[in-house]
Amino acid sequence: MSWDFFVPVCVGDLVKTGGINQYVVQDVVSPKQLPPYISKFKAALRSQGPLCILEHFDTGYSVLQHCNSVELAVKEDALELLVQVVSGLAATLPSLFVSTSVSAAERKENLNAVKMSVYLLCKLTESLESESYRQSIITAPGKGGKKGKGGEGFLQWDSERETVLQALVQLLQLDIRSLWNLSLVEEEFISCVTCCCYKLIENPTISHVKSKPTREGIIHLLGVLIKKYNHLLGASVKVIQLLQHFEQLPSVFAQAVSVWSTEYGIRAIIGEVIREIGQKSSEELAREGSGVKAFASFLSELGTLVPELMMPNISVLITHLEGESHTMRVAVCEVLGEILVRVLCGDGLDESGKADRDRFFDTLQEHLHDTHSHVRARVLQVYTRIVNSKALPLCRYSEVMELAVGRLMDKSINAVKSAIQLLAAFIAHNPYSCKLSSADLKNPLEKETAKLREMKEKVEGKAPVAVIKASELWAAMEPELLVTVRTELEPTSEDEKEEEEDNRDVEEDKEEEDDRATAVKIAQYLRVNKYRNAVRLCVRAHSCFPESEMFASLSTLNPETLMDTLALIFKGSDDDTSELSQNLPPTPQKEGEKEGEEGELKKQEMLVQYLRDTETFALQVERAISVINSMLYWKTTSVVQEAVQFCVTVCEFSVANSVSGVRKMLPLVWSTDAAIKDAVVNAYRRLYLNPHGDTIRMKAQTLVDSLSELMVDASLGTIQCLEEIVQEFFGSTSNLQSTVVQVLWERFTGKRDTDNLHRRAAVLLLGMATRAEREVVLSNLDTLCSVALGEKVTEDFLLARDTVLTICSITDHVRQSKGAPFRLPQDHQLFTCLTQALAEGVVMEDPYWQSFMEQAVRLIYFLAESPDQLCSRLLQRSARLLIDQVAEGGEVNKDASQMQDGSQDSTEQGEQVNCVCLAQLLALCGCVAFWQVSHLERSVSAELRRRRGETEEREEKEKGPSSKAKQAANESAMEEELGLMGASAEDTEAELIRKICETELLAEENQLSAFLPLLVRVCSSPGRYSHPQLTTAACLALSQFMMISPSACEENIRLMFTVLERSAFPVVRANAIIALGDLTVRFPNILEPWTQNLYARLSDEVPSVRQTAVTVLTQLVLKDVLKVKGQVSEVAVLLIDPEPHITSLALNFFNELASKDNAIYNLLPDIISRLSDPERGMTSEDFNTIMKQLFSYITKERQTESLVEKLCQRFRTAKTERQWCDLAMSLSLLSMCERGFKRLQECWECYSDKLTEPGVYQPLLSITAKLRRGAKPQFKAQVDEFEKRLTAVHTRGLENVESPEMDAENPKEGGSSDKTIMRTPLPARGRQRAKRAKPSASSRGDDSFVTPQRSRRSKKPVITFSSDEEEDEEDAVMEENETPKVTTPIARTSRRARLRN
Repeated sequence: MSWDFFVPVCVGDLVKTGGINQYVVQDVVSPKQLPPYISKFKAALRSQGPLCILEHFDTGYSVLQHCNSVELAVKEDALELLVQVVSGLAATLPSLFVSTSVSAAERKENLNAVKMSVYLLCKLTESLESESYRQSIITAPGKGGKKGKGGEGFLQWDSERETVLQALVQLLQLDIRSLWNLSLVEEEFISCVTCCCYKLIENPTISHVKSKPTREGIIHLLGVLIKKYNHLLGASVKVIQLLQHFEQLPSVFAQAVSVWSTEYGIRAIIGEVIREIGQKSSEELAREGSGVKAFASFLSELGTLVPELMMPNISVLITHLEGESHTMRVAVCEVLGEILVRVLCGDGLDESGKADRDRFFDTLQEHLHDTHSHVRARVLQVYTRIVNSKALPLCRYSEVMELAVGRLMDKSINAVKSAIQLLAAFIAHNPYSCKLSSADLKNPLEKETAKLREMKEKVEGKAPVAVIKASELWAAMEPELLVTVRTELEPTSEDEKEEEEDNRDVEEDKEEEDDRATAVKIAQYLRVNKYRNAVRLCVRAHSCFPESEMFASLSTLNPETLMDTLALIFKGSDDDTSELSQNLPPTPQKEGEKEGEEGELKKQEMLVQYLRDTETFALQVERAISVINSMLYWKTTSVVQEAVQFCVTVCEFSVANSVSGVRKMLPLVWSTDAAIKDAVVNAYRRLYLNPHGDTIRMKAQTLVDSLSELMVDASLGTIQCLEEIVQEFFGSTSNLQSTVVQVLWERFTGKRDTDNLHRRAAVLLLGMATRAEREVVLSNLDTLCSVALGEKVTEDFLLARDTVLTICSITDHVRQSKGAPFRLPQDHQLFTCLTQALAEGVVMEDPYWQSFMEQAVRLIYFLAESPDQLCSRLLQRSARLLIDQVAEGGEVNKDASQMQDGSQDSTEQGEQVNCVCLAQLLALCGCVAFWQVSHLERSVSAELRRRRGETEEREEKEKGPSSKAKQAANESAMEEELGLMGASAEDTEAELIRKICETELLAEENQLSAFLPLLVRVCSSPGRYSHPQLTTAACLALSQFMMISPSACEENIRLMFTVLERSAFPVVRANAIIALGDLTVRFPNILEPWTQNLYARLSDEVPSVRQTAVTVLTQLVLKDVLKVKGQVSEVAVLLIDPEPHITSLALNFFNELASKDNAIYNLLPDIISRLSDPERGMTSEDFNTIMKQLFSYITKERQTESLVEKLCQRFRTAKTERQWCDLAMSLSLLSMCERGFKRLQECWECYSDKLTEPGVYQPLLSITAKLRRGAKPQFKAQVDEFEKRLTAVHTRGLENVESPEMDAENPKEGGSSDKTIMRTPLPARGRQRAKRAKPSASSRGDDSFVTPQRSRRSKKPVITFSSDEEEDEEDAVMEENETPKVTTPIARTSRRARLRN
């Protein structure tokens, strides 16, 4: 073979004349002639094998050249042949490589075959891939149209791709480099294969699950090319390029890089790719847009797959933490988190690993305060993964948890949710005891800390008290030692004897082994004051150790040299003696004691530290619980769901105070948001309705225990919420249901030892079970009466009240509406027990009797036949018992006796009855009056409707069916007639009920009428009846009597408002507000003139009264019972109330009012006038605070424009400088727009003469500053001009600024200067707009916003309460001339509609 095949850069290069011995395509076959050539190619492949490509290359090239026009079958055949050629080469080449006798021609022949086949296969694959992609775009899936032939063919392209990739991998895995000279594979050949791979990898569906075989084939093919064919650098560059342009590739390339680095051992690829990403500047990342997201996603995926291989290159990525791209910061933080979880974890880290771990944790903690909310949220999620993996060091628990609690205040919802999840993870995986609160841990910590202190003092006490240095000892002994030295150096005859006596010691000293031991001996002599022995030994040591440095100075023996030598030995002997003492064998007993004490001390230190950490953790958990509990009522659904889940986690791990959150989220079962409601229901089902136990009995007891704990000390509202959840359990077909009911009855009846709280919880739970199955209680009424309402009822009225609530649950009005009502006879044991308990309780001073009484009277009217007769006898009996009580004490109350007789005369004689008992009697009669009216309007009315319906049905059946033709002809007429008949019948029934309430309930023969004079007497004589409970009960009872009829209400309305304004008891005033609110709903026309008196209570000096007033008025206004007028300014004042709860109620009022169309907008001018009134005396700071809140609700441009005009017009009628300043400040608080600014210019004449005041000028100047921000050049010029005009008038005055202009304009105007001065003319467009806007609120309301002149009013007579002296008690009631008249009647719904409700 004389030619060589060179892989071309372009397909067309092969037909051009090449260089010497370069292969050139000779014959390019036309598309129509290709099928026979393909057949020849196929035959040659069968006969000659894969080397046939050398002869039939032109055929494959022709298919490639005409790929767009050739038939699909031809392309498929060509592809199949090329795959067979490549596979055949992969099968035959191994034997060639093993053979040692391979000629150059044969090698060249195989090389050309390899290059030709691979080239054609790769290029044809690229062409088919492009065509497949185009076909997928053109043929939209799911349209229902028929696909063409090409579309059907390309449905198999996914499997064909896999075949191509497998063939290429099999070939390139062989060592085909030996076919080239010097094993240098040409770059064009490698590029041909890699370009095909990258073309396939650009497919948008490459990351889908269905493309997994293709994806893995590409990855392995590129891995072979990188490992064997030096494609490392090219691959890293290509990865970066493709990531920038294709959003689907991050996960693909992350998988690819991890496979290349692990399975193929090419770890350098990670370094190359990360280095390329790390070197990109913030400016580049900001420009690329989607490329940043791809890089970040790639790094996150790669960190998840091979974190241990990314750690050596992490320093390159950390630079991006300082960059502007928050997406890259998130990715780097996620990589750090994966490294900390899977690499730098455990106790086996070396010092370097621990240092890296601490540095990474510090980096993550810094980014908990990142400027971007997304980064903060993701870092919190990273910490959650770390905590769940138990990879967070114990020493960092407190610090990270404190940061997480701080993030609960984050402005970002995602950050808050992530912080809640992190705190839940801390609680689930904490190493401390969460069951103890910080208060429980305080005492043990103090005890153990004191014990540790004692142990330390004990150990320190055994140590030497004082350590004296050798130099200090030397200074003390030096004088005496000097005398001894001199004596020894000048011996006398008297010393000879002593010398002989000490010879033994000296001889022993000679036997010392070395000079060091001798020096230690000398030092010991000195310490025990044996100076003479020390001196003699020192003198002899010089002769024994002449070469020793310590004794070298004694060559000249005199007192000075001897003292220097002794000093050197003694002062330098501390170390020697210490070493010597260490060498001495210690006493075993002392050594053991010392080690034991040190061990105990270390254990105690560890215990104290553990308790401190536990207390810190408990404090942080308590803080987190309190914050997250407040999030349960946020408006963001996802945050509420996370808070609910946190409460569940906290409760499951039995954290202290966890029940508080569980109880607080209970009212959310009424949420209108289905997601929140489901979350709460599922939480309670998980916590309380899925008990654990070995037997059904144990499960039932566990369920009852948990629910009882939740209900202990729970409010009535909480119980109603819980009933919504528990009812679902009792209504299910659970096998636990009957066992739970049995356990509840055992607890209630006392068969098991149970305290009163849990007995009450049991009976309430039985009531919830009754909602699902009425027989649970109905069949056990006798048991309920005997246990809770029997002889011992007076001992526990709370148990009796809860029992009554349970019995009430059997009356389901919705269920009973279809049939006859369920009622019991008057002589039933239940009513006998109830009436006896009520009557006896009247003369007892039990604080819980009244709550029992209210529920008992309600039950009587719900269940008893003729409950009015029963309650009438009850009132008689109660009054008689009260009179008997007075009589037994020797006191006869004539008022009470006359009341019993039905007399209306009042006397002033007699002694007072017990105030508490009288208050309870009045409360009873008021409750009876209320439920009597309710009974008539609900039960009696419903029964009348039911009976009428039955009568009509019976009459229709008796008449029989009429003929079909006649029925069809008169159908519409009959329906209309029936409708009118029904309406008239309902009106008749409603009129009957109204007449009974008006004429019979308070008639003389009715028992209730006897109590009304007493109620009026008590309420109108606060001086005589000054007991708080009595006054409160009388006030409420009187309001309940006023509910009976309009006449009763009109007769006593003045008295009620007198009590409201003049009562000295805040509780009476608060209750009066609630009662009058109910009366306003029932009789709005009667109460409408008294609205101002209700609003007056908003300024009451007692916070509880203000709170009640704003709550009642909020309900009345938002339900459209009261018309919203200027009195709302009194509610606005509460926005600055010192009580935070009242402020929040006022804020909620305006938030709800803002949801009504234009409500606040219509009220604002009047509110401003009232609040800026000098007589009110409000400070400017308070005024600004209120107005900021109110103006925040003005968001529409048209409203802003209209308010600008209205406020400007108010400058004309404002009389004081303070009012000017308040109006200007109000203008500055508006979110001014261009139209509003033009209206401000048009109203220049209204405020220009006030600009000399700084309080007017500065707010208007601030408006121009706001308008200038982001304004267009033309509009900005207008703002600047207006600002110059403002400043000029402010500094020089209106007359000095505008007089020259007016003089210049007057000649042109022709005598119209007066008009010009009065009003600045509008532009043409403005005048047209003004004409069109005549009916608008702004133009219509100009006159209504002018402040009227103060009119002279007659001074109101002073109203005083009666005292104990002889006065007319009725004088305390407002006079007739003080009673406001009805001015604007309020439309009411029909009586029929009210009765239905």
